[in-house]
Amino acid sequence: MLVLVAATLVSVGTMAAAQEAAPPVVPGTPCTATATACVDLVGLRAWLFRDGQVLRGPVPISIGAGGADSTPSGQFQVEWKNKNHISGESGAPMPYAVFFAPGGIAFHEGNLQTKSAGCVRLAREEAVAFFDYLQVGDEVQVHDDAA
Repeated sequence: MLVLVAATLVSVGTMAAAQEAAPPVVPGTPCTATATACVDLVGLRAWLFRDGQVLRGPVPISIGAGGADSTPSGQFQVEWKNKNHISGESGAPMPYAVFFAPGGIAFHEGNLQTKSAGCVRLAREEAVAFFDYLQVGDEVQVHDDAA
């Protein structure tokens, strides 16, 4: 009986510590304070964060068309950047590309009125801002649930 109580206390203490350690969600967004870039696939908007505070956004976005062209949700890191990228699949220009997910998924400048092949499209001014601010290794959170 004594051993069970001690194990329970350790378990409860560990759970409490884990809950306390969870980073807070940045108000008005679906992302936590550890993110540098945040994407809301439901609301079609994105943000840039600095130290858990909104630096830019929300800004409108266009996302993947679905199916094989879906924009993936999850937690990612900026992998690489290319200011004048051309898609190897379609030959389409992807100005100010910031790649963050497998399969060549990136933030980049593009038409917000049409769906992409999975990328997160931004208006030119926003694409430039995301390109200039985001660095390799920065955390990108992409959410497909309502904020």
